[in-house]
Amino acid sequence: MRMNKKYSCLPAEEKGIHIINIRAIEDIGYDQHESTLLNSLSKNPDADCKYGLYFRDGKRKVDYILVYHYKKSSAGRTLARRPQQNDASVRSSRQDQPLPGKGVQLEMGDSEPHMDYHEDDKRFRREEYEGNLVEAGLELERDEDTKIHGIGFVKIHAPWNVLCREAEFLKLKMPTKKMYQINQTHGLLKKINSVIQKITEPIQPKVAEHKPQTVKRLSYPFSREKQHLFDLSDKDSFFDSKTRSTIVYEILKRTTCTKAKYSMGITSLLANGVYSAAYPLHDGDYEGENVEPNDRKLLCEEWASYGVFYKYQPIDLVRKYFGEKIGLYFAWLGVYTQMLIPASIVGIIVFLYGCATVDENIPSMEMCDQRNNITMCPLCDKTCSYWKMSSACATARASHLFDNPATVFFSVFMALWAATFMEHWKRKQMRLNYRWDLTGFEEEEEAVKDHPRAEYEAKVLEKSLRKEHKHKETDKEKLTWKDRFPAYLTNFVGIIFMVGLTFAIVFGVIIYRISTAAALAISSTPSGRSSVRVTVTATAVIINLVVIIILDEVYGCIARWLTQIEVPKTDKNFEERLIFKAFLLKFVNAYTPIFYVAFFKGRFVGRPGDYVYIFHSFRMEECAPGGCLMELCIQLSIIMLGKQLIQNNLFEIGIPKMKKFIRYLKLKRRRSLDHEEHMKKKQRYEVDYNLEPFAGLTPEYMEMIIQFGFVTLFVASFPLAPLFALLNNIIEIRLDAKKFVTELRRPVAVRAKDIGIWYNILRGIGKLAVIINAFVISFTSDFIPRLVYLYMYSENGTMHGFVNHTLSSFNVSDFQAGTAPNDPLDLGYEVQICRYKDYREPPWSENKYDISKDFWAVLAARLAFVIVFQNLVMFMSEFVDWIIPDIPKDISQQIHKEKVLMVEVFMREEQGKLQMLETWKDKDKRKGENCNNHSPRLSRSRSGSLSSCHSYPLDV
Repeated sequence: MRMNKKYSCLPAEEKGIHIINIRAIEDIGYDQHESTLLNSLSKNPDADCKYGLYFRDGKRKVDYILVYHYKKSSAGRTLARRPQQNDASVRSSRQDQPLPGKGVQLEMGDSEPHMDYHEDDKRFRREEYEGNLVEAGLELERDEDTKIHGIGFVKIHAPWNVLCREAEFLKLKMPTKKMYQINQTHGLLKKINSVIQKITEPIQPKVAEHKPQTVKRLSYPFSREKQHLFDLSDKDSFFDSKTRSTIVYEILKRTTCTKAKYSMGITSLLANGVYSAAYPLHDGDYEGENVEPNDRKLLCEEWASYGVFYKYQPIDLVRKYFGEKIGLYFAWLGVYTQMLIPASIVGIIVFLYGCATVDENIPSMEMCDQRNNITMCPLCDKTCSYWKMSSACATARASHLFDNPATVFFSVFMALWAATFMEHWKRKQMRLNYRWDLTGFEEEEEAVKDHPRAEYEAKVLEKSLRKEHKHKETDKEKLTWKDRFPAYLTNFVGIIFMVGLTFAIVFGVIIYRISTAAALAISSTPSGRSSVRVTVTATAVIINLVVIIILDEVYGCIARWLTQIEVPKTDKNFEERLIFKAFLLKFVNAYTPIFYVAFFKGRFVGRPGDYVYIFHSFRMEECAPGGCLMELCIQLSIIMLGKQLIQNNLFEIGIPKMKKFIRYLKLKRRRSLDHEEHMKKKQRYEVDYNLEPFAGLTPEYMEMIIQFGFVTLFVASFPLAPLFALLNNIIEIRLDAKKFVTELRRPVAVRAKDIGIWYNILRGIGKLAVIINAFVISFTSDFIPRLVYLYMYSENGTMHGFVNHTLSSFNVSDFQAGTAPNDPLDLGYEVQICRYKDYREPPWSENKYDISKDFWAVLAARLAFVIVFQNLVMFMSEFVDWIIPDIPKDISQQIHKEKVLMVEVFMREEQGKLQMLETWKDKDKRKGENCNNHSPRLSRSRSGSLSSCHSYPLDV
């Protein structure tokens, strides 16, 4: 390799300490030029480079930054550059000076030099990699004279010819010179749109990109052969900073370093510590005096501020700055938040309906009526005594707030809402694809840049080396299912173990609830005994919340590790497998306690005299007299609000602030050693290096998907869930925006036309929500038993007598030995018959305590309701899906219009070429006729004249 030859001319002890000039590869159709790795040494370096946004010459913009650690004291070596005469033709005079931070003569005394071979290996790899980048056409500049000691920066600039070459390779759509009018509405629709625009003007961001467009430029995949089609009036802004950084990142991934067992791209170099970071730069500062206007500052003012929470998001500017993938996330989050507004309004109406009708609810009135004198069986053995049903009056009244006929309507509404939301997002996504010129972006084009991951290539190389060593075969290898079988087995066992761990923790919380309830029942104070159920429920839910938050972080790390050992081939495959594992584990973690309360609590209790025991000591939990729906509501609300408050907000605000404060303390400790360095203003790349690295959108999507589950899956038990989700998302949008703009390094822009696998997960949750809500209404609430009683057993067509109908009788003489209450006269009278909630035969029946016919009638009604509700709501959802087109009509017309205009442009170009050729032929023919009418003087050299005549057009 040419790079190795040029480095070999340096002495061994000086290899890699200085950067040398290397001629770039000549691009087809462009003049060859010199790309130079320049020393960052100047008398006034910050005057023209805008504090790190440009190279030292103030002309070439910094498109990307590579960061590495180096040791100033490399043990006994002279790091100053000594000029060599045998390679003077390769180096410039400036490179004979020491690099900043390296021109220090070390005094080691008489001790022998100690060679740090690990650091040398990293340095040699950096040298080769940077040389390969130069050969790829990039221009580099190194800076080690920074305020951060021991940190070096390599600034990368992509010249025009490299940008054009890579844009053509990546098939980037760029604006052409052709402009056309966007179809506008007419008549009544135009007036309505103008009125809406005037009304919503105060909540529109003051951003140029957000204004309605009337004209649009045609876009076409960039081609160097067709540069005349594109608007190249300003070459400096033709490729914006987002596009430039994307192009450089693609080159960084494609370029390899071979000074290792296998070729290493930028991801492997980062993983092995050769470079410590790689990132594009932010456009500038976002706050402070005399800050030049830039997109980052505009985003901070009009988007990443809590003061503009009521405004629409400037999605087009977000896409311009961060790329399509992040733009689509915030667009989806905005659509989701907007759609929560009608759901919140309906939820509030349902809740208010429950509040308004609570005094008219006959079952709760009967439970609260002390004249009924219903004596209930003990809630635990020995220590618990008999109790009055009227003591559960508050619980019964509170249950009606969420367990009323409006709940069924709200469940149907939310199922249709979920379907409408998905269709609305698909239409919004198509509009964004049209505006962002992604309509022709296909998976095949994305595959152009979907390189194999470095870890995959390393595994393939190891496999090929083993096979070559054994069988001498050199065929191209790939990882098969046999190679991945140990990883697949580990994944299966690991996921099963994690799910089992979640179930075990939930079971432990159940034991805690049962034992705590038994312990509190022994309390001598009446207030302690009366608040047993509330105390146990609240503390158990808080324990569940803490465990869920801790396991969420643990499961995220485990999911990443399990995905890494699978060694997926591409980054896309890696991301999809990681999302699937993380979602599966976090879904089970978040919803298992809620599923227990909704479908299992109180189902396997037994009956007085024949209870079900755990470990032969603790009785299974029973639901409250008003049902388990109220406990389900408490469980859902505390977990949902706790996750949103602690995990989504406090963690996102607190952890970055804490990390930033720790970095500040470290830097302050270093600055105290050098006051002169402290007084210098930091370069842009130094400021960005102190920011948090971008960790991907998976955590952001995950918390919203889990919240979407809370809003849809158990909404029948908690109608206020959409309201709390709406309030959280209003803060979440600005919180995420502030994090992206001010707390994180600028991520590399990634093209995407949709939200990927997350859309399928959302659709799956929407389908599952219909089934779960059907079971919640049927089996958890008392809606179906009330209907059965009203139409089958009620004597006067009212709900009077419903409570008594749902209670069975038990003769206290049938208690098992040692389970009867210790104080049977606690109520002041002797109890002969106590009541419990179940459908069983009375003790005076022939088949006493057997399941009664009423139980089977209610069960049949419940199953029938599940089938009818599920099929009806599914049909309505599919109807909504079918009736709303995925692509808006105006967008489909505009896309068709663009295709027609593009065809016209190319037809005109071809016609122009044909006319030019015909013109040349006519000129050639006329010239030939002139040559036939030659003068006598030319007749003696006719053949020569004709030949010269015919060669004239070729010369032209």
